[in-house]
Amino acid sequence: MTTTTPAATLTGAPALAPLLARGALLSPLKRPRPGADFPRTRLVLPGLRIDLARLAAYERVCGFATGADALPVTYPHVLGFPLAMRLMSGRDFPLPLLGLVHTSITVTRRAPMPATGTYELTVYVEGLAAHRRGTEASVVTEVRAGHAAGRGAASARGTTGTAGSTGVAGAVGAVPVWESRSTYLARHRTTAAHAPEEPSAEPPTPLPALAEWPLGGDVGRRYAAASGDRNPIHLHPLSARLFGFPRAIAHGMWTVARCLAEHGTPDAAAVRARFRAPVLLPGTVTYGAGGGRFEMRGGDGRRLHVSGEVAPYPAA
Repeated sequence: MTTTTPAATLTGAPALAPLLARGALLSPLKRPRPGADFPRTRLVLPGLRIDLARLAAYERVCGFATGADALPVTYPHVLGFPLAMRLMSGRDFPLPLLGLVHTSITVTRRAPMPATGTYELTVYVEGLAAHRRGTEASVVTEVRAGHAAGRGAASARGTTGTAGSTGVAGAVGAVPVWESRSTYLARHRTTAAHAPEEPSAEPPTPLPALAEWPLGGDVGRRYAAASGDRNPIHLHPLSARLFGFPRAIAHGMWTVARCLAEHGTPDAAAVRARFRAPVLLPGTVTYGAGGGRFEMRGGDGRRLHVSGEVAPYPAA
């Protein structure tokens, strides 16, 4: 990111439902390609405070302990997602929102983030890249810290948080306390032989299986209520079938969050995860981990759904 990149300051988190509808309507008009132009504007949301009731719902559905003063390592993605959707649903974003696949995420958390802190979000599209299956976009989310009170303070109500005017002095230009980079793939015909090869779809051997989790058919609806991401493929078998899935599928970020809730993360951590295959609901999955790596597989241990790794930050 350069200092000449234009910024647009928001007064609140955008509502997701209209953005999903706009993105769906505009999708047939998009012509994805690696060399296409893309929106250069950084969206900035200052003075963001956490809705503690919604945070608790997120902690419960993902398996994190409730009531802790620090945010789960994956929760800032939920806060930044409406801003990312505003960018990706716009006319100037060249990839169609319908069919866009979240393929990976990397997260750097430099310090614990108090749940009652005040934060500034920045989200921008970093660029497009050729992929052997189409075009991939990289979207960056940065969180800068303001100040914090105790967890017992009154919660701020909103969609995923509420923007206020306090606690962000000096946030602009500061090093982010949390940042992520997500890649999203639009599949289309391509002759880009120079595109980087994908990592192998399966690691050589499964990690040691540590737990088996039965998943109810309501996991997608519960996560949608907590996160605001009400994509119809996650909500009901009938709406999922409209998009080619036999049943509803779990949110990819839920699979990562559930694994990290079980695995644990250092206060300062680097996380990398790759989404491999959707998790059909209801169903049963197996959690495996070892040596700083984690994964979620089907109940029989064969199909890999998500894999990743956790390390202290900075690396030793």
